[in-house]
Amino acid sequence: MLLQVTHETRYDYQPAVETAQHVAYLEPRAHGSQSVLSHSLLINPQPAQQRSAPDVFGNHRCFFSLQVPHGILQVRACSLVSTREAEKPASNLPWETLRDRLRYQAGTVYEPAAEFVFASAFVPRQLEFAGYARPSFVAGTDVLSVARDLMERIHTDFTYETNSTQINTPALQALEQRKGVCQDFAHIMLACWRSMGLPARYVSGYLLTRPPPGQVKLIGSDASHAWVSVYVPDLPEGERWVDFDPTNNRWGWHAPGVDYVTVATGRDFGDVSPLRGVIHGGSRHTLTVGVTVEEIGMEAPVAPVPDHNDAPLRMEAAPVATQSQSQSQSG
Repeated sequence: MLLQVTHETRYDYQPAVETAQHVAYLEPRAHGSQSVLSHSLLINPQPAQQRSAPDVFGNHRCFFSLQVPHGILQVRACSLVSTREAEKPASNLPWETLRDRLRYQAGTVYEPAAEFVFASAFVPRQLEFAGYARPSFVAGTDVLSVARDLMERIHTDFTYETNSTQINTPALQALEQRKGVCQDFAHIMLACWRSMGLPARYVSGYLLTRPPPGQVKLIGSDASHAWVSVYVPDLPEGERWVDFDPTNNRWGWHAPGVDYVTVATGRDFGDVSPLRGVIHGGSRHTLTVGVTVEEIGMEAPVAPVPDHNDAPLRMEAAPVATQSQSQSQSG
């Protein structure tokens, strides 16, 4: 599929913001089933500084600073992405073998995936998650079968309900109330998976949606999406992460489907928030977000955008009065 994604963010501040520094995760990343053909980021007012570099997880991170007073901030990201269908992977690795393999033992070879076993800010280690997860973890069952069962249970047991949670709602609360949005379902699946000693990471991106028959797709009516990627080490080198979407009960290699666009991966939402920053001033604000994902035709071949290979981005502290970590909830 050839997918065009437009993600528009607007902040209206009262009073005006004096200075600001922001970090954006809005540029899709390439993987085995996805190529990025073009990407642009338009920011108003014009930043005093703007630069992009990979973060520690290999995501495209854009830093920009604003040194003039402004009552409005507008950020518009446009991406053209080509996606391809991938075959379903298979694994014979029992989940207990992977758990034991990633436990710390002196003198063993370090596996980078092990860092995704630990708790994180949005994905705590609590007994309730292990209790919910345990029925899926039948002794001797391979990793992929366990992940599919856990995904299907979350999809069945939980109700998707817009506005039932907030961006900072604890995953445990969403588990208890059995409802939420895709961000909640991703955090719950991560917490369950990690509670059993297995590595999994949070994936942010987009999903192509289609209007009901006879209706026109509304511009800006889509939303960012979130799902989970689990580590399967008996798959080929460089392709050992398999994606699971508990919101839609779909899974696949590199992505849950050809209609998904992957933007960034991290420990949880906090690592890959589409736009966040620190501001001086602007004690009150109104946030407006519009996302449009469209399938389009391609008249002529377009060369993929190469991945950034710059040095890691160095962030410097600045005196600020207010911190804003943003974006509307994924869903």
